[in-house]
Amino acid sequence: MTATIGQRPAKNALFDGFAAVAQALANGRRAEIVELLSQGERSVESIAAAIDQSVANTSHHLRTLARVGLVTTRREGTRIFYRLADERVYDLWAALRDVTARHLDDLDARADAYLGDRRSIATISREALQARLGRDDTLLIDVRPLVEYEAGHIPGAIPVPPDRLDELLETLPTDREIVAYCRGPYCVYADQAVRHLTARGRRALRLEDGFPEWRRRGGPVEIRADQPADRGRLTGRN
Repeated sequence: MTATIGQRPAKNALFDGFAAVAQALANGRRAEIVELLSQGERSVESIAAAIDQSVANTSHHLRTLARVGLVTTRREGTRIFYRLADERVYDLWAALRDVTARHLDDLDARADAYLGDRRSIATISREALQARLGRDDTLLIDVRPLVEYEAGHIPGAIPVPPDRLDELLETLPTDREIVAYCRGPYCVYADQAVRHLTARGRRALRLEDGFPEWRRRGGPVEIRADQPADRGRLTGRN
């Protein structure tokens, strides 16, 4: 061991180890998987459906992430569930996303192509939303898929999953301002909900980012009663 101290081959190996994590994230579908798992754990089949990939391709991506320790697994019968290894993996993804937003020249154009023009969509900060939780004049809706809502949601939020968006938005009470949130700053579901509501003359806002940012910064979280206590967390620890 001492023969390698301060030597170039050992330094190369060390920095290649750091680069292995970057290489694992250097694929759009794997980055998407990390964002998906920041909402809570998922089965392989559920992840594959969410990212529109085959189970075989998804399993390959998950093995790549697991090989460098970014995700962990648990088995339930014949099914395997994946989750982020800890909260710092989410922090890494958020930092990568934010640095890209600052420095990739065409990211805004890419975001606009997917999300549309957001200038007409009013937003609310996490701090302002927390001050309004429980107020009679505000209705909070979670527009992520139901499995993500069940893994953890903001207290008082009602689920309006994207596959029932048009149907359920029409049933919401008309005497309250509606705040919608979803997966994060580049999630389209909350935008769709706010556009739908404002087009019908309703008062609607979008949370400035999403549920993972809310949870990571210490916002209160509810988990469905029949979910294991740690099922919706970013970490695998109790």
